[in-house]
Amino acid sequence: MTTDTIENTTVPLIRDPLSITDTTDWGEVPTMIEGVSKVYGKLIRKGENGESECGLWCCTPGKWACNVVTDEFCHFLEGRATYVHESGEVIEVTPGTAAFFHQGWTGVCTVHETVKKVYFIR
Repeated sequence: MTTDTIENTTVPLIRDPLSITDTTDWGEVPTMIEGVSKVYGKLIRKGENGESECGLWCCTPGKWACNVVTDEFCHFLEGRATYVHESGEVIEVTPGTAAFFHQGWTGVCTVHETVKKVYFIR
């Protein structure tokens, strides 16, 4: 996969992901509890068989049920959100937060301020 943000290199990359403006509309979160969260982003790379993916992910405010279907590492760059695991554990997300959500993690996500993160799923 190539995009105009990937430089002349064999390694797909985006420099300064917060400056990316040519994102793709990925629709609305389908498991909304309150509000309507819109999701958009930029795919950096998707595995040939769809087994992995990385990119820039953005989400507008709202509250939704979250069920992690594949392992995901995230580094949050902007915004503010709260993830509450079904056990009651609360994870506050602010810029600079890095987190690993394992496959099967289930809870509720509330995006308070539009979130931008870089992510890797497998």
